Amino acid sequence: MTAGTRQGASPRRLAGVLASLVLLYGCAGSTRAPIEHKEALPAAHAGAPRVVTPAPIRKPAPRPPVHVVVAGDTLHAIAWRYGLDYRDLVSWNRLANPDLIVVGQRLHLHRPASERAAGVTPDVRTARTPPKGAALAAPATTTPTPVVGWASPVDATRATAVEGVRWVWPTQGATKTATSINGFKGIEIRGARGQAVNAAAAGTVVYSGSGLRGYGELIIIKHNEIFLSAYAHNDARLVQEGGQVDGGQMIARMGNSDSQDVMLHFEIRRNGKAVNPLNYLPRR
Repeated sequence: MTAGTRQGASPRRLAGVLASLVLLYGCAGSTRAPIEHKEALPAAHAGAPRVVTPAPIRKPAPRPPVHVVVAGDTLHAIAWRYGLDYRDLVSWNRLANPDLIVVGQRLHLHRPASERAAGVTPDVRTARTPPKGAALAAPATTTPTPVVGWASPVDATRATAVEGVRWVWPTQGATKTATSINGFKGIEIRGARGQAVNAAAAGTVVYSGSGLRGYGELIIIKHNEIFLSAYAHNDARLVQEGGQVDGGQMIARMGNSDSQDVMLHFEIRRNGKAVNPLNYLPRR
């Protein structure tokens, strides 16, 4: 091959090499494009908030067939735990002395099948109230589940009478409805540690202890044959079982026993069933 031929071939080879490089670059660019498009979000979704599914509201668990009495149990506390009227426990278990329950005793928590089959509806509303007894199992750390937002501070000085009970607010503070670990609704009232917790109405203390799971240091007061009230998560209890209290009397100091936050968890039961305390406490 002549020198002229070698010199003339060089531009053609160079052009071929350049064309190949352009083709390769274009192909390489096309392989990256889908990745870039996959990472890009549509304009409609840019900055869209993340959807969070709210936690379900706790509901009462099914009652077991029986409750085995342990040291510290009272008939009222057992009934409170399962959302029952203590008078039903007296009837279903044919308790000759409702003031006495003993460790190891098995209490039926449902109406006997024989009565259900016969259609018998016994009148248990005249059963005598046991003022004392022996209260419940070891506590567990739990916080009631909030179901509405905070409301304005309440007025604890007014009173209203409902079905023979004159109700007052048990303490002052920001309030919201809440559900206990057992699924029974009440209210939470936020305040400061050591703040006074008062009886919401006159009555008899039928439980004062820390054995009811999820309530911490707890007081239950019987106001009449219809109503009871409970005061949970106290820092200190100032009344004993069997004691008489007046409406508005200081019975405890606010705390966070068995709770993450300092508060009073307050419930009212009507014939053993949880009711909304805001329907009974005085309005502002």
